[in-house]
Amino acid sequence: MPRRVSSPSAHDVARLAGVSQAAVSRAFTPGASIAKLTQERIFKAAKSLGYRPNLLARSLIKGESGIIGVVFGNPRSIFFMSALHALSARLSQAQKHILMFTAEGKATADVHVEDLLKYRVDALFLMGIGLSRKLAEQCRDNHIPVVLFNLRSREIKDFASVTCNNRDGARQVGAHLIQQGYQRLAFMGGTTNITTSHERESAFNAYLASRGLPAPIREAGSYDREGAARAARNLLSRRSRPDAIFCWNDYMALAAIDVARYEFGLEIGREIGIAGFGDIEQASSPSFDLTTYTQPVDIMIQEVATLLLSPPQLMHSIHRVVDGVLKPRGSTQRRRN
Repeated sequence: MPRRVSSPSAHDVARLAGVSQAAVSRAFTPGASIAKLTQERIFKAAKSLGYRPNLLARSLIKGESGIIGVVFGNPRSIFFMSALHALSARLSQAQKHILMFTAEGKATADVHVEDLLKYRVDALFLMGIGLSRKLAEQCRDNHIPVVLFNLRSREIKDFASVTCNNRDGARQVGAHLIQQGYQRLAFMGGTTNITTSHERESAFNAYLASRGLPAPIREAGSYDREGAARAARNLLSRRSRPDAIFCWNDYMALAAIDVARYEFGLEIGREIGIAGFGDIEQASSPSFDLTTYTQPVDIMIQEVATLLLSPPQLMHSIHRVVDGVLKPRGSTQRRRN
């Protein structure tokens, strides 16, 4: 059996560059104090030897891995993918790395979080999916900070979170629909254990009640296109069908528009108003012209990055709520100027 050739060490680089081993360590540590010419000489020596710093060994010494564990519940969500792209760019600037898992179809992120904890991650970022109380306690016992995105958990209240202003957005949608003259309103959501859905629905219902209108018809759409299409058919097949539908997110609203237009022959805006939440890219296309409340991804991710890069003891129980903006468009434009 051929003898395995050992990889070059920091000691080899130091000897070739004519510096101390401590200088080599500083050269590969972001933000460390070292003369530029010395660092360049060390990098040149490292390249000629094929040396790469052992990040795992360094993490054992520093007590930090530089890795942020990410789990997100819906890998097909354009909103989540945009958020992940923005987060990756922010963390790269801070010399942090992402280790990512998807948990589509799972009730919690538990399985993937158990794997991530084996990698000594510095923090966990959960996008649209929560943890069981048992695993939340395990993270807490291991001093692993957790940041929830677009979600508030009733099970793990003492972890940080960043959400859009769901309640204010729902109230603004309700006010707009009433101003446009819609009276028979419906809400298309999903399971009530998702806090963002509960916040939007309860605020929408409360606003309608404050204006003397009955509670909206409710139909579960399971948050995806197929479920939303079924829910839209159920709503529009009713004898006294609604004249406006507020959908939990834009994906559901786009499906509802297609069903209303192509299966029921309804004129969007005049005969049926449809509003969403999120302002994804397709919402502003002429095909849909969807009224929606924005979720400002860049601002939300800025808040997330600030939390993830904060000392762990400062992250617990911090809840950031980011305001969006209502964007009225043709899908609810009954009273045209």
